[in-house]
Amino acid sequence: MQAILYIAHGSRVKEGVEQAISFLTSVQLEIDIPIQEICFLELAVPTIAEGIDSCIKRGATAIAIMPILLLAAQHAKQDIPSEIEKAKKQYPDVEFTYGEPLGVHELLIDTLHTRILETKLPTNNANVLLIGRGSSDPVVKSDLAKIAARLREKYAYTAVDTCFLYGIGPTFEEWLQQKKNKTDQVFIVPYLLFTGILRQSITKRLQEYEGRTITLCESLGYDDNVRKVLVERIAELLACHKEGVLSW
Repeated sequence: MQAILYIAHGSRVKEGVEQAISFLTSVQLEIDIPIQEICFLELAVPTIAEGIDSCIKRGATAIAIMPILLLAAQHAKQDIPSEIEKAKKQYPDVEFTYGEPLGVHELLIDTLHTRILETKLPTNNANVLLIGRGSSDPVVKSDLAKIAARLREKYAYTAVDTCFLYGIGPTFEEWLQQKKNKTDQVFIVPYLLFTGILRQSITKRLQEYEGRTITLCESLGYDDNVRKVLVERIAELLACHKEGVLSW
């Protein structure tokens, strides 16, 4: 019997975990698979191992594992595959397939623009800063740069820059230093799915810039476009299963 295991990131902030569960519960209604479970990479339970166990206890003989991640960093390339390998040894008769993160997608570009419009501030001659979580993987930097370039091209922003909270630079701190004494309007959009410690740290760091031309928008979040992209990725994953292809 086919199962899907959704792996969200997890957060120390209760609201972040609740947002993920609420979002994924709504996605499950669109997926015609008998067994569907939700688990977390870290900072919340159930764990990946517990999620796999739950699927198997419900009768799963094939588990499609779907990472709820924006970009393909270490979690997607190393941490989750490592857990899958452990599970394959523990359950050699169960077939595992592994999906792709949400990645670079036109619908996510549209949501970023929507976050800026929600501020109801004029966007003429405005700049945008996308803040990523961060990673040591250069592909993450490259993918966020692609997203920034497409946002600038599609919605005619003056410039769309990127930075990261940790890992490969430029860092948010470096960007703030460059911003000092500049007067151009900047909309900051955290490229994050959920409310958590990282967004709180951005808010705190921007307090000294209050009243200037820097506007912090809502995070990318779990909206209808994110849901559509996830459903598309799930369809791709299930197609791989039918073709007998493992995607990692």
